[in-house]
Amino acid sequence: MAFFVGECRFPASRRHLATYQELSSFLAEVERRAYKHAMFALRDEHTALDVVQEAMLKLTEKYSGKPPFELPMLFQRILQNAIHDHFRRQKVRNTWTTLFSSLGPKGEDQGEDHDPLETLDLGADSNAASNPLARLTQTRTMATIEWALTRLPARQREAFLLRYWEEFDVAETAAAMGCSEGSVKTHCSRATHALAEMLKEKGVSL
Repeated sequence: MAFFVGECRFPASRRHLATYQELSSFLAEVERRAYKHAMFALRDEHTALDVVQEAMLKLTEKYSGKPPFELPMLFQRILQNAIHDHFRRQKVRNTWTTLFSSLGPKGEDQGEDHDPLETLDLGADSNAASNPLARLTQTRTMATIEWALTRLPARQREAFLLRYWEEFDVAETAAAMGCSEGSVKTHCSRATHALAEMLKEKGVSL
């Protein structure tokens, strides 16, 4: 007996859902290869291990009820997404830390209709991933920024996150917020300077 999925013909024996033992065996078999794969992409042992564990946990939580033959493809998709998400988060952290370190006298003199992201020079990629001290500093800075974000007025926080986290441009942010592009720039300017002041008060030096 066989059944069809699209144009693919599978024997009936492949229809059963993965058992706990089958899922555990699959994860044990794929773990070392997945770690090597992540290491090639991320070039950091601890980060690679974290990403693989995240992918394995997500497979277990969301797809444990899938047939065994679907697990390899699902896991690879989850692993690749986890790697891409890590690079995206790293890019955001680099942008934020570069942004606040660049806010000096010139930045403070800009008008409120100025959006700092439009003139921010990100320069070369950060070496935080390979520098333990830089990584520790960045982690501390990010924790403080996340705390400070909760203290911003709602519209400033919304504009900041859309521009600096979702990477919307000014027009897209204005459309999402239902306001003018000038208002977006004002909200972003106020948000970045308020965050910079809160960082300074917390003793974070960039």
